[in-house]
Amino acid sequence: MPAPATHSPQPTPLQLRPFRAVRYDTDRVGDPSDVLAPPYDVLDPARARELRRHPHHVARLLYADAPQGAARELGRWLRRGLLRRDERPALYVYQQQRGARILQRGVIGELLLPRQAGQLLPHEDVSAHVVRQRAAHISGLRAQLEPLLLAHRYTESSAAQVTERVTRRAPVTVARLGDVTHSLWACDDVEELALVGSGLSAGQALIADGHHRHAACLNLSADATGPWRHSLALLVDTARYPLRLSAIHRVLPALEPEKAARAAAEVARVLPLPAGPRPPGPGELILAGGGQAWIITEPDSGALHHALSGRPSQWAQLPAAVSDCLLLRHAWSVPDLPGAVVHLHDIRQATEAVSAPGSGSALLLPVISESTVWELAGARVLLPRKSTSFGPKPAAGLAMRVLGLS
Repeated sequence: MPAPATHSPQPTPLQLRPFRAVRYDTDRVGDPSDVLAPPYDVLDPARARELRRHPHHVARLLYADAPQGAARELGRWLRRGLLRRDERPALYVYQQQRGARILQRGVIGELLLPRQAGQLLPHEDVSAHVVRQRAAHISGLRAQLEPLLLAHRYTESSAAQVTERVTRRAPVTVARLGDVTHSLWACDDVEELALVGSGLSAGQALIADGHHRHAACLNLSADATGPWRHSLALLVDTARYPLRLSAIHRVLPALEPEKAARAAAEVARVLPLPAGPRPPGPGELILAGGGQAWIITEPDSGALHHALSGRPSQWAQLPAAVSDCLLLRHAWSVPDLPGAVVHLHDIRQATEAVSAPGSGSALLLPVISESTVWELAGARVLLPRKSTSFGPKPAAGLAMRVLGLS
């Protein structure tokens, strides 16, 4: 007798709901360019301290040592009218532009964090310590200052048409950070909101940036009716506005480059680069330091298998796994301690940081493809931490989610 047919459940649509954003009042603070911040993980500590000198800069909340103190400062800004909550719930069309070129366009709203597997795909592992820090910060502040960055593809052309139409109106906020113009439009029309929501029916998105903040919200959302079941999120239709994918490089301040090259030669093929460091290609890692450089390829299969014991088999093809597991931990015995490894997104900064003798070593990683990221995320294979950097990332403080306001 044949077994009864079974039907796979249909994926639940992603739910991005309108909310009343808290935004800077330009009549009180002036140009918002002076109070918004670059994303959390691309701002170095010295620059963050500099921005915090402005009495109303969002960096004072974003980089606060004590979230409860930051919450009190946030409350003062609200009471004084420096920050105002929008009168009507809206979805916010957000665009980054350099000159005439649109770098990114997406929609900001409150995303119901799905519990169904396969709806919201993480692609990188997280640090439990950092997740606890992020959870303490957002719960103490009772606010989210920057959205998760999610890659998504709209299934309804009407959604894209609505966002296009919205951007023909006057923006509610315009700011310039560096050479990029950030523009925000509020969409609060009921019919337009319904059309934008219909584009989410595919029910799947990739977490491009914000893994630790996403994990923090999940940790805080044990109460099914609590506020952390939702998260501030920016969904970018990558079919129309592809995100830029780049590598994240490792700087090892205490590792002498010549010793690193000799140790790496025991587990891989290592050749000098007389012309100096260059961007690595597929299958390559570049070691640099003290004016010297080496190319590292063809890791020993036995050593790599040992270094990746207990890890997914797909990791053997990932540059960050080869760098972190085979080289940093196995060949170089770099401790997993704060300051032992500095992660930099810019290849020039990484090489300049180790250019002087005695300044350590840099390990430069190649870029992996977005299709590889999607494929592994869909197979529930998480990449090593700090494997990729999607961008451009959203600015902090542009449209904030603040809880507990009447």
